[in-house]
Amino acid sequence: MFSNLSADRRKEEQRVSKEGRLPPGQSLTLKFPVLHYGPVPHFNAATWDFRVWGEVEQEKEWNWAEFNKLSRTTIEMDIHCVTRWSKFDTVWEGVSVKTLVDQGLIMIKPDVTHVMQHAEYGFTVNLPLEVFLQENFLMATHFNGEPLTTDHGYPLRGVVGNIPSHKEEETPYLWKGAKWLRSLEFMTKDRRGFWEQAGYHNRADVWKEERFG
Repeated sequence: MFSNLSADRRKEEQRVSKEGRLPPGQSLTLKFPVLHYGPVPHFNAATWDFRVWGEVEQEKEWNWAEFNKLSRTTIEMDIHCVTRWSKFDTVWEGVSVKTLVDQGLIMIKPDVTHVMQHAEYGFTVNLPLEVFLQENFLMATHFNGEPLTTDHGYPLRGVVGNIPSHKEEETPYLWKGAKWLRSLEFMTKDRRGFWEQAGYHNRADVWKEERFG
């Protein structure tokens, strides 16, 4: 059984490598490893809210029921962890920030350059605005047709990966999407998040192997 799984993994890795989808230094996994700092938070739908603030024309706040009425998007993409595993053809469903901006639900001021994701327990992740508004960034509630599990960020996580057909889009490592996401802060200058302050690369482009600063 083990040898069959190993052979399947190698065969699949060879396929995505030939297609130019395996970044340098990465290896394919058929599993979905769990990596995060700190405990898994408790979710209470009655008290959960999501906030958009900072350099926007109007701050927004949605409760869980309201958030789930926003336009939904499904994306298939490859995800790449800085710890060197990659998972391919994963399907994510959730709310696209790009769509909210296009719909006028989020109105960004013209001098905004970066966005900070704020998650439970004060965890933060920063991204340049142009990367944040790509189609390969999603505020996800579902993975492969099922609600996220708690250890993978339920009820809401930022997720960023590579859409193979969107070669022009920059692809950061997976840590650039925060689990247990609670708010977005739009900023006029960069500010480093939790892992970036700890020495991880600020831009984190997977194709350039920008792992550590």
